[in-house]
Order: sequence, then C-alpha cells, then structure tokens
Amino acid sequence: MEEEYSPAELIEERQRRVDEMNGLVTLPAGTTARQALEMEMRGEVELTPRQHNAAKILIEYQEPRLSAVAVGHMDGTSFAQALERAIMRSKSPPPKAALAPPQHPASELRKPFTMPRRNLR
Repeated sequence: MEEEYSPAELIEERQRRVDEMNGLVTLPAGTTARQALEMEMRGEVELTPRQHNAAKILIEYQEPRLSAVAVGHMDGTSFAQALERAIMRSKSPPPKAALAPPQHPASELRKPFTMPRRNLR
C-alpha cells in the first residue's frame, strides 16, 4: 500500500529538493548565528543574503558584549563590608554643612542688584 502524504509535506519535500539543486543547504537545528557565519566563511554552506543579515543581527542577542567591568582590589575590604558601612552612614544624621553661608550686611541687601536683569528675548 502506498503511503499518503499531506500537501504540506509534499510542498516541503519539493522545496528541499529545489534548494539542494540550487546549492542551498539548510542549517542543522541548534546552530547559532556565529556558527552559521563561521560555516559560511569556511565555505561549508552558502547563506542567502536574508540569512546572512539575520545572523549578523542575531549575534548581538545571542552573545551580548561585556560593557561593564567590575574592578576590585584585595585590600581586606569586601563589597559586603562597604555595603554595611554605607547602611550605617545612612542611618546616622546628616553631617553639618562644611561652610556657613556668607552673611551680608543689611546696607548691602537694601541696594538694587548689581547685575541688571537679563532680558533674553
């Protein structure tokens, strides 16, 4: 008895044969964008322009760049200790101002401003 195929299966098989005749090879399942581009560079496969552009864009998502680097010095202070000190500082009252605001005499305050108002129209 002959096996019956669905129309979708027949179309997929026909498309696979056409792609083989044209030299287009489907990538194995689970291939990353970087692996696909490396296979193309070695000449193992020939990607379509659409596949090539998609692989270039996908690399950014599959292998993100390292954009922040933490630098630590091993001088006996750990992040946990620094965090505890910061929490204790936040619980204490704020420090007094380093400099008192300048006091102007009353005679100076009653005079008009030395700099005229700027009209920036």
